[in-house]
Amino acid sequence: MQGLHLTADLFDCRDPDGLMVDGERLGKLCEHLAREAGLTVVGRHFHAFPPAEHGLAGWTGVLLLAESHLAIHTWPERHAVTLDVFVCNFGQDNSLKAHGLIDALVARFHSARAHRQQLMRGVPG
Repeated sequence: MQGLHLTADLFDCRDPDGLMVDGERLGKLCEHLAREAGLTVVGRHFHAFPPAEHGLAGWTGVLLLAESHLAIHTWPERHAVTLDVFVCNFGQDNSLKAHGLIDALVARFHSARAHRQQLMRGVPG
């Protein structure tokens, strides 16, 4: 149950690859980057939201990982993305893999500002 939980809130994203509005490409990229980081993808679900007033539709998605999960949410009308990566470190330390995954995703959106947090979970008092 012990693990590392990383989050990143990205603001003023330039999103040069249009990932914020293309759930199919976003999902494939998340899977590719998770595997490249050395994590094991065991499931995936991505959902499109109806277009906002500006005609842009955001996405929410999750990868189920043998090590735990990745969640991503896009708000193209606000040029914002949130990321959430949690890895269990019970059998082995997956912290470097989690950092590699979130770093790779942060880099893809070319945000002007990012607020990142880190939390150790499941560590007794």
